Amino acid sequence: MPAAQSTPIPADRYVPDSRYAYTRLALSLLIATILGAGMWAVIVVLPSVQAEFGVDRAGASLPYTVMMFGVAFGTIVLGRMMDRTGIAVLLGVAGVGLGGGFVIAGLAPNLVVFSTIHALLIGVFAGAGFAPMIADISHWFVKRRGLAVVIVASGNYIAGTIWPLVIKFGIPAIGWRYTYVGIGLFIAVTVTPLALFMRQRPSARMMADAEAATKAARADVGMSSRFLVLLLIAAGFSCCVAMSMPQVHIVAYCGDLGYGVARGAEMLSLMLALGIFSRIGSGIVADRIGGAATLLIGSFMQGLALVLYTLFDGLTSLYIVSGIFGLFQGGIVPMYAVICRELLPPREAGAKIGLVVSATILGMAFGGYVSGVIYDYTGSYRIAFLNGVAWNLLNLTAAGWLLLRRRKTPDVGGLTATA
Repeated sequence: MPAAQSTPIPADRYVPDSRYAYTRLALSLLIATILGAGMWAVIVVLPSVQAEFGVDRAGASLPYTVMMFGVAFGTIVLGRMMDRTGIAVLLGVAGVGLGGGFVIAGLAPNLVVFSTIHALLIGVFAGAGFAPMIADISHWFVKRRGLAVVIVASGNYIAGTIWPLVIKFGIPAIGWRYTYVGIGLFIAVTVTPLALFMRQRPSARMMADAEAATKAARADVGMSSRFLVLLLIAAGFSCCVAMSMPQVHIVAYCGDLGYGVARGAEMLSLMLALGIFSRIGSGIVADRIGGAATLLIGSFMQGLALVLYTLFDGLTSLYIVSGIFGLFQGGIVPMYAVICRELLPPREAGAKIGLVVSATILGMAFGGYVSGVIYDYTGSYRIAFLNGVAWNLLNLTAAGWLLLRRRKTPDVGGLTATA
């Protein structure tokens, strides 16, 4: 009688680095790009809003300012929600909330209502497209976690490339109000059903393995979770204060130098375009040498670019320096998420990454403002660039100290050598 043959156990398709993980990665990038409309639309419609409501430029800029505070708040609250309910529920809520926010804003009778909607709906739910999405995808990769994180983070930059073009086409054709309404309806009918494909959650075994790996890595660093989060918050805030100087003021700077705002806009576009390559490249590097080391490299190069801004102000030089700045600054912020997943409990990934990312957003808001204040007092951007260098040194110090705390090199994918 022939021996009984054992039935092969089917492979689990819902495991890290699987085909399903890569499918989820592609879908996450798409959703992040769609939700990214919330952070870019108001910038494009600002002149139209100013003319419609009859306010000055400062008043017309208010919706953007309160929207950014809404994004910072949303990354924290929605990050905690993601940890508890999973990303699918969050995206369903965000699709309705962000879509509805655009529709209501498009019908707003005055600037107060327009600004309020940007703070409470558009800003908050646009936050779902960054930190929570990054936290979710980090659970589905081990060997290529760094690359997966930066790909999803690039959705914001891709949105900044696509959505302004869509809106600029829509405004002369149907006006800014109907353009807003159209964007809202598009988000609602795309993100909400796409959320159904994100229902799968990491298994208990996946989370347990990740918990053991991060606990070992955190013991290697020798600091508590709370202190590490505080360190990353300080590092994220300081790096983005420095980062905001060229991003927020390069257009005005070129105007002051006599090159015209169009040249400055080209330099800003160059930064964002190269920032996409920077993010992807930083993920590849992080998978080889770890998040802290990659952060240190990016911080050093960003600081170098800021110093070069103080030394060269020729048109060609500014294009080159802006290119250097873009090639390295884009990969910095996602590294905080990579470090969180290397060292912090995975069940708190959404909340912790949300806290750190919110600090980077507030750093951008503060840095853009304080650079303007420095310019008003000095009549020059030179001191403002040097202020950015000083804040960057704080970030560089934090990143270097964290790297030195690593007494041994862990498996940057998140597994111990024997796992």
